Amino acid sequence: MAIIVNLDIMLARRKMSLTELSERVGITMSNLSILKKGKAKAIRFSTLDLICEVLECQPGDILEFNLDDET
Repeated sequence: MAIIVNLDIMLARRKMSLTELSERVGITMSNLSILKKGKAKAIRFSTLDLICEVLECQPGDILEFNLDDET
């Protein structure tokens, strides 16, 4: 997939655990883990908005498009 999820990088920068993000955003650990691993098929804008609000970042800090990925 050409979309790279950098959620783990943002969590490390904010010194926040996946558990804490889950609690603050109101999303299950399972769903956040799927997103973090890049296995999610989609993400709602409302979910992305909450994650960015809690992590104090921009969507582009979490999601990246890899132009070199041809799959």
